[in-house]
Amino acid sequence: MKNFKDFNSKIEFILTDIDDTLSTEGQLHAAAYESLWKLHDAGLKIIPITGRPAGWCEMIARFWPVDGVIGENGGFYFRYSADQLGELKKMHRWFFFDSITREQNQKKLALIQNEILSQIPQAGLASDQFCRMMDLAIDFCEDVPSLTSDQIQKIVHIFEKNGAQAKISSIHVNGWFGNYNKVSTSLEYFKNIYGFSESECHQKCLFIGDSLNDEPMFEKFPLSVGVSNIQKFLPLMKSPPQFITTLPAGDGFTELAQHLLKLKLDSI
Repeated sequence: MKNFKDFNSKIEFILTDIDDTLSTEGQLHAAAYESLWKLHDAGLKIIPITGRPAGWCEMIARFWPVDGVIGENGGFYFRYSADQLGELKKMHRWFFFDSITREQNQKKLALIQNEILSQIPQAGLASDQFCRMMDLAIDFCEDVPSLTSDQIQKIVHIFEKNGAQAKISSIHVNGWFGNYNKVSTSLEYFKNIYGFSESECHQKCLFIGDSLNDEPMFEKFPLSVGVSNIQKFLPLMKSPPQFITTLPAGDGFTELAQHLLKLKLDSI
């Protein structure tokens, strides 16, 4: 692990990607999930920031030890929390677009889907697409044989020529309409929920991720960490993470969690 000596015990929020950051080979292992609970029990607030769909995020916000979850690369955030009297928990949802615009965008994305799958038949529609409200996810290696880098870039090109944004994760190309991403919705979350300025977010938050679609977060947050499997993407990044764990995926997340928990203990 690159030296973590600059980390301090004033960190209050852990922002984390899910796929290949918390998960390992497509599954959430016991050690990574236990690390979430240990961080939570130590008073740190965890916010997954993921390309995964609304259906997943509903479950994560309700059942995981998290403060909230930002999904579909910033299209929304969900937060399961008590009301102002602190007596009743309910699901709070914020979307970048209203329901009419979301429906219009889904129709445009359906046309892009047809174009992509006709031109790159080896690609697949992400199996969780039916749970999505904001974006289109094209699978290039999760449940299909791995596509070539040229095929992946062709998918990106089709999204972009149709006026959509496109981001490459470790398993999907995600495309959507709208000027939002993981960073913009993270800052919106902290402004709306905690009244934080951007500078306060920089001081109190740490982000950990693994792939190209995390690059805006690496660029924005001074305390940024990549699990070691990010190294294959580093040649393509202009803004890499400041620190890299020695271990990959969920084990790398656990490595970081252990360091943060030690800092918390030493500060008592």
